Amino acid sequence: MQSFISETLDAILKTTTSFEDVVLILPSQRAKVFVKQTIKDKISVGFLPEIVNIEQFINQISGIEKADNIQLLFHFYTIYKNIEKDPVTFDVFASWAITVIQDFNEIDQHLVNTKEIFVYLRDIQRLKKWSVKGEFKETELMKDHYSFLEKLNNFYNPFYTFLKEKGIGYQGLIYRESYQKIDAFLENNSNKKFFFIGFNALNKAEEFLFQKVLETGNSDIFWDIDIAFFKSNHQAGTFIRKYKTEWRFYEKNDLKTLGSSFNETKKIELIGASKNTTQVKYAGEILEKFDDFSNTALVLADETLLPITLNSLPKNINAINITMGYPLKDVPTTSLIFAVFQLFISQEKLQKTVVNEFYYKDVIRFLKHQSIFNLLPNIAVFSDEVAKQNQTFINTAYLHPFLKDLKKDLKETIISIFSPFVSVDEFLDRILSLINILKEDVSELEKEYLFRFYTAFNQLKSLQKEYQYFPDLKTLAQFFRQLISSESLSFQGEPLRGLQLMGMLETRVLDFENIILVSTNEGVLPANSQQNSFIPFDVKLEFGLPTYREKDAIFSYHFFRLLQRAKNVFIIYNTEHDVFGSGEKSRFVTQLEMMRTDIVQKIISPKVVAENITLKEIKKDKRVLESLKTLAEKGISPSALTNYLHNPIAFYKQKVLKLKEFEDVEETVAYNTLGTVVHNTLDELYAAFIGQYLKVEDIDAMKNQTKKLVTKYFKEEFKNGDLSTGRNRLIFEVANRFVINFLNQEKELLSDKNNQLKIIATEENLATEIEIDGIDFPIKIHGQVDRVDELNGVLRIIDYKTGMVSSSNLRVPNFEDLRDDKHHKAIQVLLYAYIYSKTKNYNFTKPLEAGIYSFKNLNNGFLSVNFSSNYRKPDLEINQERLDSFIEEIKNYIKEIYDLEIPFLEPADLKY
Repeated sequence: MQSFISETLDAILKTTTSFEDVVLILPSQRAKVFVKQTIKDKISVGFLPEIVNIEQFINQISGIEKADNIQLLFHFYTIYKNIEKDPVTFDVFASWAITVIQDFNEIDQHLVNTKEIFVYLRDIQRLKKWSVKGEFKETELMKDHYSFLEKLNNFYNPFYTFLKEKGIGYQGLIYRESYQKIDAFLENNSNKKFFFIGFNALNKAEEFLFQKVLETGNSDIFWDIDIAFFKSNHQAGTFIRKYKTEWRFYEKNDLKTLGSSFNETKKIELIGASKNTTQVKYAGEILEKFDDFSNTALVLADETLLPITLNSLPKNINAINITMGYPLKDVPTTSLIFAVFQLFISQEKLQKTVVNEFYYKDVIRFLKHQSIFNLLPNIAVFSDEVAKQNQTFINTAYLHPFLKDLKKDLKETIISIFSPFVSVDEFLDRILSLINILKEDVSELEKEYLFRFYTAFNQLKSLQKEYQYFPDLKTLAQFFRQLISSESLSFQGEPLRGLQLMGMLETRVLDFENIILVSTNEGVLPANSQQNSFIPFDVKLEFGLPTYREKDAIFSYHFFRLLQRAKNVFIIYNTEHDVFGSGEKSRFVTQLEMMRTDIVQKIISPKVVAENITLKEIKKDKRVLESLKTLAEKGISPSALTNYLHNPIAFYKQKVLKLKEFEDVEETVAYNTLGTVVHNTLDELYAAFIGQYLKVEDIDAMKNQTKKLVTKYFKEEFKNGDLSTGRNRLIFEVANRFVINFLNQEKELLSDKNNQLKIIATEENLATEIEIDGIDFPIKIHGQVDRVDELNGVLRIIDYKTGMVSSSNLRVPNFEDLRDDKHHKAIQVLLYAYIYSKTKNYNFTKPLEAGIYSFKNLNNGFLSVNFSSNYRKPDLEINQERLDSFIEEIKNYIKEIYDLEIPFLEPADLKY
């Protein structure tokens, strides 16, 4: 395969004996390297020509340097503030100013008369407001929009003049200045021969400049276009056909260079893959089959896939050259900077600025960030302590003990991050100090990240010092977020070695034998037609500015040009309809299918290995049995037993391995905390009446104490949590309401003089031992009964539940089905009844019932265990025979726990 660069240089060498005064002008920086290498291969001695890209060329003509985005925004804001009577803050300004600068850039690149286009825009807005009857009603939003568009001309001229005086500018300004200075430039460089190589779509300024240079008679231009696209109405040849027709240069000269390699034999595979990850992984599989990558390019139509791609390349790739930039928003340092911002944004939002306290999640997010975590040995202890103390807000004094072992400079830098906010200038110094301390012990790649941020924040610091455009931290944070979303980190490598990984625009002028093109979907290639501009579509058409139509033609050219000389082409697209318009292959791919008959199509999907899900199983051994024996001595509670019936694995973790749930800060009151508060409040209220018959006035006295007791127990359980506002306040009121509603129901019960209620016990710890055949040691069963009372001669064993329990949960017509989850509440209260009967040597001379008060179902009153299979005829009485039958079933479950032959097995129907 002879590349376009090689063909072009051969043509130049036929008419040029020396490169001493030759200038080669190329579309991209990347192409320069390949051109230089090809020249070295073709000539053994002599001068190399001057090789520049188009940006460098127009900079030479104009004498103006390109300014970066941050500079432009600051200078534009300076102009804006001088013009606008009531200017918006810098972060709001930046949100639309970036688009305005893009519009100015496009207007200047295409040499549009700015006065005409802005007057045209103004008149359109005035026509929109015009009405025959004069009744057009504008909303405030419409007024602002119309007013803004009419002011664009007011901004343009002062901004252009300001930048020109400083000798800097955006690209469009440099083009417009080049347009005015080209004659003087050519006069000063009359001895030079200029060759334009590999261009396609030119803006108006480029068209003018190129023709001016070509008119000198000793320069030339080489296009890279195939006859298949040029001598037809194919979209890929749109621009070059136009120049051939319109330029005076072609009245006397032939068009160079027309190739004919597109229709040659090629191996083309069109591959549909589900999801982006599958596309990239399959591209990796294709690359695994290559032995040599020197003439291979992996092209990403969607450049956001770069991070996934870098993690999916095969091991046989020994060198890689990445042309596109890595998005800065995806690097770890970005999340660290955002974590620092969030500390103070949350502090202000939660009104903790005066006391300089920080929200615990923000503090832990910062300290546990990968860049910080390795430097701080005690951070795990710190987060555990925060959880243990339920510390929602943290100050610097709380941090000091955990940082005491650090080196002095590191400790001071970390503490300075948490110092009270003074000013934006001082805050930028903090960030710079942090970056400076982090660079000491990191990888080379991380140093690149940190250096990029160090230069960016230094620039922000100097601009802030000069202009003071960031009045507060929120404005700086918003601007940083906008800035980082569009910035990328450039890679450096050896361009002539290994696999070339690039975006579509970087393929200009370059040719490869092997092409893998990823993400060739409609909406990506070409990009969607949505334009980020304040200039309407019809105005762009009127003034000859490019619209999505021209951009589609540009992408068409890049796509088909890339395939011209390639021999092996793999085109991969996403088959999934994730969002509107996706899942459809690019229109360019469809055109390619119509132009060629040798395309192999296939759909691929990830290899799915059928795997039988094996339930978790833990076999018992002597050590497990020893733990279970210890448990038997301490006692098995009703809740532990029902936990085993629900999930034996969970029982094993809790009771054998002694694993506890991860302790975290209880920021919002947890449901178990709510339950504990309600239980403790009722216990204290009723404990004073043990052994007494309750009266209505006793209930009234309890109600007067309720709020005080609920507050007391919340403080005990919720520790440093805040109950004064938000959801916690609501949960506090719910707890109080639960107790009040329960007391109201008790009062209603006692209002009937026929009812007599005697409190026998509250929160009483009870225990008994049972003997089980096959187990040579007794099993202790213990539990805490919330309340035992006697209502009209019936002894009641009562369990309080703050959750929802219905009467169906307590229906047990037979004991064989107790293992079912729906009967677990019944198991608990029946076990309490059994333990009580054994502990108190109960003789069953009085009726005995056991049941639940559900605070979410109080309207249904006391819910008793019901042994009847007939809904209409409840059978609530617990007798010795029933308890004996029940405990025999429970013994079977306990026997199962202690049987070495029966493993702990995860239930097949476990939902979570």
